[in-house]
Amino acid sequence: MKIALTMENSQAAKNAMVAAELNTVAGGLGHEVFNVGMTDENDHHLTYIHLGIQASLLLNSKAVDFIVTGCGTGQGALMASNLHPGVVCGYCLEPSDAFLFNQINNGNALSLAFAKGFGWAGELNVRYIFEKAFTGNRGEGYPVERVVPQQANAKILNEVKAGVCKDVVASLQAIDQELVKQAVGGAQFQECFFANCQVSEIAEYVKSLID
Repeated sequence: MKIALTMENSQAAKNAMVAAELNTVAGGLGHEVFNVGMTDENDHHLTYIHLGIQASLLLNSKAVDFIVTGCGTGQGALMASNLHPGVVCGYCLEPSDAFLFNQINNGNALSLAFAKGFGWAGELNVRYIFEKAFTGNRGEGYPVERVVPQQANAKILNEVKAGVCKDVVASLQAIDQELVKQAVGGAQFQECFFANCQVSEIAEYVKSLID
């Protein structure tokens, strides 16, 4: 699985630590990890709004399979991500959240709070979140007696999202293009996206913004 980490300006100072924990856990499990920014406070500037755009482009182009995102509270990145078609993002404050999202919702993105409640041993909490997010079979439901309705509802939710959030490029073209240009302007994002993008229409759209 290909996993992208993306963080916004207010929490960029924590990126090196989060990336190290993600690489230790997910990399140790054989997953490929891409750190698409912000790698520090001087990196290409991103807000949580840009993180949602990045998630849409990376997931819908199949450049990556999963997004780890977040902001101070995790709420902004969560809402910005779930605005877009093809992005099913969960909110994660502790390891049990990651486990339950993995088993019940089986989405493709997690938003973490990197300021709220992030104190002593914060890096351990992040590590254990990643362990629960990327180990075990996904979508098996929890608890056992609720497996069948949970799997059915997760499928229905994805169908509803696909119905109301349709074309990726058209949806991005409908918003301020300066927002999208800023989201795709970083070198790390472009390296990950163009090396792994599998949808030519989305690649051409991103190229047109950069050119």
